[in-house]
Amino acid sequence: MINPTIILASSSAYRKELLSRLQLPFLSISPDIDESPKPGESPADTALRLAQQKAAAIAQLHPDSLVIGSDQVATLDDLQIGKPGNHANALKQLQLMRGREVIFHTALCLLDSRQQAPQPLQLRNVQTRVQFRDLSDAELDAYLHLEQPYDCAGSAKNEALGISILSAIHSDDPTALTGLPLIALTDMLRHAGVRFFR
Repeated sequence: MINPTIILASSSAYRKELLSRLQLPFLSISPDIDESPKPGESPADTALRLAQQKAAAIAQLHPDSLVIGSDQVATLDDLQIGKPGNHANALKQLQLMRGREVIFHTALCLLDSRQQAPQPLQLRNVQTRVQFRDLSDAELDAYLHLEQPYDCAGSAKNEALGISILSAIHSDDPTALTGLPLIALTDMLRHAGVRFFR
Protein backbone atom coordinates (compact mmCIF):
# COMPACT_ATOMS: atom_id res chain seq x y z
CA MET A 1 0.00 0.00 0.00
CA ILE A 2 1.37 3.41 -1.00
CA ASN A 3 0.75 6.33 1.34
CA PRO A 4 -1.20 9.25 -0.14
CA THR A 5 0.51 12.56 -0.88
CA ILE A 6 0.96 14.52 2.34
CA ILE A 7 0.98 18.32 2.20
CA LEU A 8 1.84 20.66 5.05
CA ALA A 9 -0.20 23.85 4.59
CA SER A 10 2.52 26.06 6.00
CA SER A 11 5.78 27.80 5.18
CA SER A 12 6.90 27.61 8.83
CA ALA A 13 10.42 26.26 9.22
CA TYR A 14 9.50 25.02 12.71
CA ARG A 15 6.55 22.97 11.44
CA LYS A 16 8.56 21.59 8.52
CA GLU A 17 11.30 20.44 10.87
CA LEU A 18 8.78 18.77 13.17
CA LEU A 19 6.95 16.98 10.35
CA SER A 20 10.24 15.75 8.88
CA ARG A 21 10.80 13.79 12.12
CA LEU A 22 8.08 11.35 11.01
CA GLN A 23 10.22 10.36 8.01
CA LEU A 24 7.31 10.60 5.60
CA PRO A 25 7.66 12.39 2.26
CA PHE A 26 5.65 15.61 2.18
CA LEU A 27 5.24 18.87 0.33
CA SER A 28 5.10 22.25 2.04
CA ILE A 29 2.82 24.87 0.51
CA SER A 30 1.94 28.18 2.15
CA PRO A 31 -1.79 29.03 2.14
CA ASP A 32 -2.95 32.58 1.50
CA ILE A 33 -5.58 33.32 4.15
CA ASP A 34 -6.50 36.13 6.50
CA GLU A 35 -5.31 35.08 9.97
CA SER A 36 -7.12 37.81 11.90
CA PRO A 37 -9.30 36.67 14.82
CA LYS A 38 -13.01 37.38 14.56
CA PRO A 39 -14.75 39.61 17.13
CA GLY A 40 -15.89 37.60 20.14
CA GLU A 41 -14.09 34.46 18.98
CA SER A 42 -12.40 32.41 21.67
CA PRO A 43 -8.67 31.67 21.28
CA ALA A 44 -9.38 27.96 20.80
CA ASP A 45 -11.99 28.69 18.14
CA THR A 46 -9.63 31.07 16.34
CA ALA A 47 -6.87 28.46 16.22
CA LEU A 48 -9.21 25.68 15.07
CA ARG A 49 -10.82 27.85 12.38
CA LEU A 50 -7.48 29.01 11.00
CA ALA A 51 -6.01 25.50 10.98
CA GLN A 52 -9.02 24.29 9.02
CA GLN A 53 -8.95 27.25 6.61
CA LYS A 54 -5.26 26.70 5.90
CA ALA A 55 -5.83 23.03 5.11
CA ALA A 56 -8.93 23.75 3.00
CA ALA A 57 -7.14 26.41 0.93
CA ILE A 58 -4.47 23.91 -0.12
CA ALA A 59 -6.81 20.90 -0.45
CA GLN A 60 -8.88 22.77 -3.06
CA LEU A 61 -5.82 22.92 -5.29
CA HIS A 62 -4.51 19.44 -4.51
CA PRO A 63 -7.20 16.73 -4.56
CA ASP A 64 -6.32 13.18 -3.51
CA SER A 65 -4.04 14.43 -0.75
CA LEU A 66 -3.81 14.55 3.02
CA VAL A 67 -3.42 18.20 3.96
CA ILE A 68 -2.18 19.27 7.38
CA GLY A 69 -3.15 22.69 8.73
CA SER A 70 -2.03 24.06 12.08
CA ASP A 71 -2.34 27.31 13.95
CA GLN A 72 -1.35 28.53 17.38
CA VAL A 73 -2.89 31.17 19.60
CA ALA A 74 -1.55 32.14 23.01
CA THR A 75 -3.90 33.51 25.63
CA LEU A 76 -3.57 35.27 28.96
CA ASP A 77 -6.71 36.22 30.88
CA ASP A 78 -8.73 35.60 27.69
CA LEU A 79 -6.53 38.07 25.79
CA GLN A 80 -5.17 36.63 22.54
CA ILE A 81 -1.42 36.98 22.14
CA GLY A 82 -0.19 36.56 18.57
CA LYS A 83 3.13 36.92 16.78
CA PRO A 84 4.78 40.18 17.87
CA GLY A 85 6.35 41.04 14.52
CA ASN A 86 9.02 43.31 16.01
CA HIS A 87 11.16 43.96 19.08
CA ALA A 88 8.95 46.56 20.73
CA ASN A 89 5.82 44.39 20.54
CA ALA A 90 7.75 41.33 21.73
CA LEU A 91 9.01 43.21 24.79
CA LYS A 92 5.46 44.33 25.64
CA GLN A 93 4.25 40.73 25.36
CA LEU A 94 6.95 39.38 27.64
CA GLN A 95 6.41 42.16 30.18
CA LEU A 96 2.72 41.25 30.26
CA MET A 97 3.41 37.52 30.63
CA ARG A 98 6.32 37.51 33.09
CA GLY A 99 5.56 35.59 36.27
CA ARG A 100 2.27 34.41 34.74
CA GLU A 101 0.84 31.26 33.22
CA VAL A 102 -0.03 31.47 29.53
CA ILE A 103 -2.15 28.92 27.67
CA PHE A 104 -1.12 28.07 24.12
CA HIS A 105 -3.81 26.58 21.88
CA THR A 106 -2.21 24.61 19.06
CA ALA A 107 -4.92 23.56 16.63
CA LEU A 108 -4.42 20.76 14.14
CA CYS A 109 -6.49 19.88 11.08
CA LEU A 110 -6.05 16.88 8.80
CA LEU A 111 -8.14 17.23 5.65
CA ASP A 112 -8.41 14.12 3.50
CA SER A 113 -9.33 15.27 -0.01
CA ARG A 114 -9.37 11.76 -1.49
CA GLN A 115 -12.64 10.40 -2.85
CA GLN A 116 -14.31 7.96 -0.45
CA ALA A 117 -12.14 9.20 2.41
CA PRO A 118 -13.21 7.33 5.58
CA GLN A 119 -12.88 10.48 7.72
CA PRO A 120 -12.52 13.60 5.53
CA LEU A 121 -11.92 16.03 8.40
CA GLN A 122 -10.11 15.58 11.70
CA LEU A 123 -9.64 18.47 14.15
CA ARG A 124 -7.81 18.73 17.47
CA ASN A 125 -6.84 21.47 19.88
CA VAL A 126 -3.81 20.65 22.03
CA GLN A 127 -3.39 22.94 25.02
CA THR A 128 -0.04 23.75 26.60
CA ARG A 129 0.24 25.64 29.87
CA VAL A 130 3.45 27.65 30.08
CA GLN A 131 4.74 29.38 33.19
CA PHE A 132 6.97 32.38 32.45
CA ARG A 133 9.77 33.43 34.78
CA ASP A 134 9.52 36.82 36.48
CA LEU A 135 12.49 38.42 34.71
CA SER A 136 13.65 42.03 34.60
CA ASP A 137 13.16 44.29 31.59
CA ALA A 138 16.92 44.13 30.96
CA GLU A 139 16.89 40.32 30.87
CA LEU A 140 13.88 40.24 28.56
CA ASP A 141 15.43 42.83 26.26
CA ALA A 142 18.73 40.91 26.11
CA TYR A 143 16.87 37.67 25.34
CA LEU A 144 14.98 39.32 22.49
CA HIS A 145 18.15 40.76 20.95
CA LEU A 146 19.77 37.33 21.02
CA GLU A 147 16.82 35.18 19.94
CA GLN A 148 14.66 37.57 17.87
CA PRO A 149 11.49 35.39 18.21
CA TYR A 150 9.32 37.90 16.37
CA ASP A 151 7.54 35.22 14.32
CA CYS A 152 6.51 33.18 17.38
CA ALA A 153 3.24 33.53 19.28
CA GLY A 154 4.11 34.84 22.72
CA SER A 155 7.71 35.67 21.72
CA ALA A 156 9.07 32.45 23.26
CA LYS A 157 10.94 29.86 21.19
CA ASN A 158 11.04 26.98 23.65
CA GLU A 159 13.21 24.90 21.31
CA ALA A 160 16.04 27.45 21.67
CA LEU A 161 17.06 30.14 24.19
CA GLY A 162 13.40 30.84 24.96
CA ILE A 163 13.43 27.85 27.31
CA SER A 164 15.47 30.03 29.71
CA ILE A 165 12.58 32.47 30.23
CA LEU A 166 10.17 29.66 31.16
CA SER A 167 9.88 27.88 34.50
CA ALA A 168 7.43 25.10 33.52
CA ILE A 169 5.64 23.58 30.52
CA HIS A 170 2.61 21.31 30.95
CA SER A 171 1.24 19.46 27.92
CA ASP A 172 0.20 16.03 26.69
CA ASP A 173 2.29 16.62 23.56
CA PRO A 174 5.82 18.06 23.90
CA THR A 175 5.90 19.20 20.25
CA ALA A 176 2.66 21.21 20.46
CA LEU A 177 4.32 24.34 21.80
CA THR A 178 6.75 24.41 18.87
CA GLY A 179 3.77 24.47 16.51
CA LEU A 180 2.85 20.96 15.35
CA PRO A 181 1.55 18.38 17.88
CA LEU A 182 3.12 15.19 16.55
CA ILE A 183 1.40 12.80 18.96
CA ALA A 184 -2.00 14.03 17.83
CA LEU A 185 -0.90 14.18 14.19
CA THR A 186 0.39 10.60 14.08
CA ASP A 187 -2.93 9.44 15.53
CA MET A 188 -4.83 11.37 12.85
CA LEU A 189 -2.59 10.08 10.06
CA ARG A 190 -3.08 6.51 11.24
CA HIS A 191 -6.86 7.00 11.09
CA ALA A 192 -6.35 8.17 7.49
CA GLY A 193 -4.51 4.95 6.65
CA VAL A 194 -0.94 6.21 6.70
CA ARG A 195 1.66 3.56 7.52
CA PHE A 196 4.76 4.62 9.43
CA PHE A 197 6.53 1.27 9.43
CA ARG A 198 6.79 -1.08 6.48
